[in-house]
Amino acid sequence: MAGNPKITFIGAGSTVFMKNIIGDILQRPALAGAKIALMDINSQRLEESAIVARKLASTLGASAAVETFTDQRQALDGADFVVVAFQIGGYEPCTVTDFEVPKKYGLRQTIADTLGVGGIMRGLRTVPHLWKICEDMLAVCPEAIMLQYVNPMAINTWAIAEKYPTIKQVGLCHSVQGTAMELAKDLDIPYDEIRYRSAGINHMAFYLKFEHRQADGSYRDLYPDLVRAYREGQAPKPGWNPRCPNKVRYEMLTRLGYFVTESSEHFAEYTPYFIKEGREDLIEKFGIPLDEYPKRCIEQIARWKNQAEQYRSADKIEVAQSKEYASSIINSVWTGEPSVIYGNVRNNGCITSLPYNCAAEVPCLVDASGIQPTFIGDLPPQLTALIRTNINVQELTVQALMTENREHIYHAAMMDPHTAAELDLDQIWSLVDELLATHGTWLPEWARSDRKVQAA
Repeated sequence: MAGNPKITFIGAGSTVFMKNIIGDILQRPALAGAKIALMDINSQRLEESAIVARKLASTLGASAAVETFTDQRQALDGADFVVVAFQIGGYEPCTVTDFEVPKKYGLRQTIADTLGVGGIMRGLRTVPHLWKICEDMLAVCPEAIMLQYVNPMAINTWAIAEKYPTIKQVGLCHSVQGTAMELAKDLDIPYDEIRYRSAGINHMAFYLKFEHRQADGSYRDLYPDLVRAYREGQAPKPGWNPRCPNKVRYEMLTRLGYFVTESSEHFAEYTPYFIKEGREDLIEKFGIPLDEYPKRCIEQIARWKNQAEQYRSADKIEVAQSKEYASSIINSVWTGEPSVIYGNVRNNGCITSLPYNCAAEVPCLVDASGIQPTFIGDLPPQLTALIRTNINVQELTVQALMTENREHIYHAAMMDPHTAAELDLDQIWSLVDELLATHGTWLPEWARSDRKVQAA
C-alpha cells in the first residue's frame, strides 16, 4: 500500500513491550514513517512510553510520528493496525486476588493467567474491555487488523470472534518460536537449521514435526534425540529463569510423543498431574515454581523503575529485533511481502478434531490479503483429548460472557483439570463465590457477587 500505515497501540503504558514492538516496526524500511498512536489510561506511563518511542525513532533515523491519547476512540480513528497489550486489574489487586484466595482452599497455582480459576477470572475482567475496542474499531477503523497480545489469549480470541465476527483479529504469543529456540539450544543445533510445524490452542499447541535440516537437504526427526537427552539428563539445559527447570514438558513428551509449546510452569497447571496437595515430592521432582507469576510481577515492577529512569536520561535507545510477530504481520499486509506466523484465530475447521468455533493456534500465511490460517486436519487423538479438557473451560467462560449467565462461571471452574483434581464441588462453588466477591467492580456487573461469601 502507498503512504504510511497508522498503528495504534492500546495499553501503551506497557513500556517495555511497546518498545520491543515499535522497535521492530521502525526497523522495517516500509514502516519507518508510520504514524504511531499510543493510548493508555495512565497518563504518566503513557508519557514515559512516548519518550521511549520518540527516542527509538530518532536512534533508528526513522521519520515516524508519535502521538499520545487517553481517549481510546480518538486513538483508533483511521488506524490500519491495532496492537493491544493490557492487563485489567494489574498485579495489585487482581493478580494477588487470583493467587491468594484459591490458596485458602489449598489450590496452588504457578501463573494463573490462562486457565484455572485465575484464567477464568482474568477472562471475565478482560473480555469486556476487548469488546469495547471492537465497538470503537467498527465505528472508526472497521478494516483495521487487531493484533492482540492479552491473556487469557484463547478465551479472548474466542469471545471476540463470537461477538464481533467481522473484526479482523489475531491473537499473538511468542511460545511457538520461543520454545523451538530453547529445544534447538538443548540439542546444540543452530535454530536456523530447525524446521517445525505446530498446532493446537494457545499455550497448548504441540510440535507435530520437529526436524533438523541435513547437509544433503533432507530432514531428520529430532524427537528421538529429545527423549534420549531427557532420559540421559542432558536436557533440559538451564534456561533464563533458574526457578523454572522445564522438566514437566519433557516428562509429557515421554508420555504423549509430542512436545508442547508453552513453558513447564504454565503446563503444570493446565493438567491434573503435577500440582497436588500433600505431594511435595512431585513439586520437588519436576521443579514446579508455585506462585511464579507474582514473583515475576514484583521483579518486573522493580526492574521497570530503574529502566524508566535510564530511558528518560538516555539520548539514544538501542533496540535489537525481538521474536514477536507483530512487525512481520504489519510489513506483510502493508507491502504484500509474504511471511508465515503462528496465530490464534477462530478454528473454522483448520484443526478438524477440535470444535469449529474454538480459538485454534495454527500456522498462518500473511500477505496483502491479510492473515490466512492453514489447514492442519486431525491432531493425534491423545493431543486432541488433552486439549479438549482446556477447551471445556474456555468454552464455558465464553458462554458466561456471551449469555451473562453467572452459573457458567461455576461450570467453567468445575471443568478445570487442576481445580477438579484438588477440590470438591462445594469447595469449588465457595471459591468462585469468594473470588467474585473479592474482585467486585473489576468484573462486569452481571458477574459480580450478590451472595454472601461462605468461609473456606
